[in-house]
Amino acid sequence: MKFSLPPAELPGFQITPMLDVVFLLLCFFVTASVFSQWENEIDIQLPTADAAAAPDDRLPGEIIVNVARDGATSVNGREMSLEELGVKFRLLSQSFPGHPVVLRVDRDARYEALMGVLDACAKNDVWNISFATEPNP
Repeated sequence: MKFSLPPAELPGFQITPMLDVVFLLLCFFVTASVFSQWENEIDIQLPTADAAAAPDDRLPGEIIVNVARDGATSVNGREMSLEELGVKFRLLSQSFPGHPVVLRVDRDARYEALMGVLDACAKNDVWNISFATEPNP
């Protein structure tokens, strides 16, 4: 008995898996951009400087440390004590030496709050530090 096979069809272009991947990538990048904006939207009035420039060359993974007017220190939206910040900096310097840290300090914050953060950086070998400022109006 001889069975006849149907003629073989050439596989067509499957667009559904491609749309799934594009949708997942879109979700990832939108979520990542929202988290990066949260760091910059914390209610901190930055000091002004004549040489201030927009950070168009931000490094991936740089840590942004926010120091509020009352001296509260936060990283990634989580308030941290100076001891916790020191532990984070120690782990950072051991794993990634030279990793960048950006300090966003409120213009009305006490000087000793800034010095506490800088001291935690120095004690834990974090030397690649930048200060965020706003341009003069």
